[in-house]
Amino acid sequence: MSSKELIIRTNAIEDLGPAAQKVIDFTKGGPTVWLFHGEMGAGKTTFIKEICAALGVIDHVNSPTFALVNEYMTDTADTIYHFDMYRIKDDTEAYDIGFEEYLYSNNLCLIEWPSMVDRLLPDECVDIDIKTLDENSREITIRYV
Repeated sequence: MSSKELIIRTNAIEDLGPAAQKVIDFTKGGPTVWLFHGEMGAGKTTFIKEICAALGVIDHVNSPTFALVNEYMTDTADTIYHFDMYRIKDDTEAYDIGFEEYLYSNNLCLIEWPSMVDRLLPDECVDIDIKTLDENSREITIRYV
C-alpha cells in the first residue's frame, strides 16, 4: 500500500460533518485502526462523534475516558470501538481490557491518545492529527501507509 495524505481545514463546527465524510471516503479500504492525535481540547472526541454519525452509529457517542473503551453499533449492525487511552497506566491495563483483540477484530477502532499504547498498535494505522489554529479553526491531517 502506498503512502497517502489528506489535509482538511475546518472553520466552524458545521464543517466537521463534511470533513468526517472526506476522511471516511479517503480511508476506504485502508487500515481499520485510526489514531487520533492532538492536544487536550483540540476536538478529538467531537470529530469522532461526527465520524460515527457519518457511519450510521445509532448509539450515544461520548468519551470513554474512564471506561477506556466504548462500543457503538451502526444502523447496518457494524461495531465500532472508541478508546480513550489518556488515563491508562501501562500495557498490562490495556491487555486486561482485551485491547489487542479489539485491534485485530476487523472492526473500526478509533483511538484517542494512542501514544500511551504505542507498543501494542499494529504496523498499519490511519493517523489523524488535529491541530488547533484558533478558537474555531482546525487543520486535520490524515495519513496512512
